[in-house]
Amino acid sequence: INAEYMGKGRIFEVSLADLNQDEEQAYRKMRLRVEDIQGKECLTNFYGMDLTRDKLCSLIKKWQSLIEANVDVKTTDGYVLRMFTIGFTSRRDNQVRKTSYAQSSQKRAIRARMVEIMAREAGKCDMAELVKKLIPEIIGKEIEKACQGIYPLHDVYIRKVKVLKAPKFDQAKLMELHSGASAVGADIDRPSGETAVEALAGSGGRL
Repeated sequence: INAEYMGKGRIFEVSLADLNQDEEQAYRKMRLRVEDIQGKECLTNFYGMDLTRDKLCSLIKKWQSLIEANVDVKTTDGYVLRMFTIGFTSRRDNQVRKTSYAQSSQKRAIRARMVEIMAREAGKCDMAELVKKLIPEIIGKEIEKACQGIYPLHDVYIRKVKVLKAPKFDQAKLMELHSGASAVGADIDRPSGETAVEALAGSGGRL
């Protein structure tokens, strides 16, 4: 069995902070699937997204309602995704009351609005464009704005994205995604031959 056969289809979970070299995005976990292997390079594609547990725990507080919704959507390039969103009620301006609990009817209306916006935003673009919307939280901000008339929300996030079904593998499309990518990372000098053996023996290693 060759390395290419073993590598294809493997899924890696990577912090978005490491991918974008931005520590402020450390709360996002990206799942990438190996679609093709060319020499020493693995060509990956988006396979899902999640929030870290510590981020979720930091969002949950007393005196507010937690509202969640999910929907199955299909992108223009044929990916079927399940998207989950999470949001929290916030205090109104000049509110005296300590709590900010939404009524059941308000929660239903907010969930319906969440589902509508997720389906609309994901259904009118391809996967690459959708990922560009997910990273800066464009959809979450859109939901906040749309729900102001029902009940004010804050900390609205696309909590999770799962790929349920992917279209048939397209080599040209994958190469187009990776056309602007560059290799990141420093070369490592590896000791070879006798140098490596001497280093191992000198450090007390067993040959």
